[in-house]
Amino acid sequence: MFPHLESLLLVSLLAVVMAATPPNVVLFLVDDLGYGDLTPYGHPTSNTPHIQLLAEQGLVFTQFYTTSPICSPSRAALLTGRYQTRSGIYPGVFEPNDLGGLPHNETTIAEGLKEIGYTTGMIGKWHLGVGADGEYLPDHHGFDYYMGIPYTHDACPCYVCFYPKQWCSTSCSPEYVPCPVYECKDGKQEIVQQPADLTTLSANLAMAAANFVDKQAGSGKPFFLYYAFQHMHAPQFSGQKFRNSSKRGNYGDSLREVNWAVSQVLQALSNTGVSDNTVIFLTADNGPDLSQGDNGGSAGPLRCGKASTWEGGMRVPSIAWWPNKIRHGRTHQLASTLDLLPTIFSMAGQSSLKTQRSMEPTCPLCCTTRMEKVIATGLLISPSLPTRLEDRMH
Repeated sequence: MFPHLESLLLVSLLAVVMAATPPNVVLFLVDDLGYGDLTPYGHPTSNTPHIQLLAEQGLVFTQFYTTSPICSPSRAALLTGRYQTRSGIYPGVFEPNDLGGLPHNETTIAEGLKEIGYTTGMIGKWHLGVGADGEYLPDHHGFDYYMGIPYTHDACPCYVCFYPKQWCSTSCSPEYVPCPVYECKDGKQEIVQQPADLTTLSANLAMAAANFVDKQAGSGKPFFLYYAFQHMHAPQFSGQKFRNSSKRGNYGDSLREVNWAVSQVLQALSNTGVSDNTVIFLTADNGPDLSQGDNGGSAGPLRCGKASTWEGGMRVPSIAWWPNKIRHGRTHQLASTLDLLPTIFSMAGQSSLKTQRSMEPTCPLCCTTRMEKVIATGLLISPSLPTRLEDRMH
């Protein structure tokens, strides 16, 4: 059992407890997206209407934090609900030739949801290890389906980034083999493309995500989709549809491709009639790569960016959306990626794990405001400070 969680569910009177079916969950994670990159956070020239719609209909967090200003540690914390130092994914990131990965004794969001009947899928950038024989890929961490590049695309040689044959701003890592696109399903792992074609990658991954939604919505079982973009990590890239389509140059073109991919998932949810029973979270793994100049994003009013523990490296955009369940608006209350696992588990009705993993406080010295106070229906549960939660509910 999760200590203190059962009593919190009773006190909070979560709407999901009384729901006829548990909600589907979609988690969008954008790589290196800066606090100031999206229109809801004040950028004057970004063109992301579908993300803007999520913001208008959902809840925008103005003080949402990741646990690390770089990729692998922050993703480990997001998926396990525990600081990265507990899993050992710290302080650096995985390279293609690393043999290790996220320890198998860690429990991910996907593994917890599978225990209660969810079908789980992941699209995009994993960056938590591959292993000598693929033993650390997502299908070994609770995901029924996976398609994507298992690490950052600059960890491979990269040449063409924009349609039709515009070269990348950097040659990336020519010392490694070309980036593979994996597809893992039905207990099998297959490399379906190598080298990855960056001009068609987003379209192929968005199609895979939409197909996953179509299939699972028709099955009648709840599903969890974790869509982790290669965008907006440098070098920027996009396909024909979005080349020279924005006022922000290469970065804006890439961001528009992210927005389009989000729209494909939203359209699939709508077409299959499951939008009203789907909760969506959109956030970033860390701040923008300011070393890339105009090709590296914006931290807005915040100091520094990626690889820095100043606000610009750790404070990221975040939007929560669930029609008629999560109130729309903006909140200045503090929250973090550590809150996502217990929040999703509580909404899904996952109150115990077969693995008996402890949900002890991850931040015993923090005094943050509980996320569920931010949501009108009390949907978000924080693992931090269980001994103080009762006091902060009043």
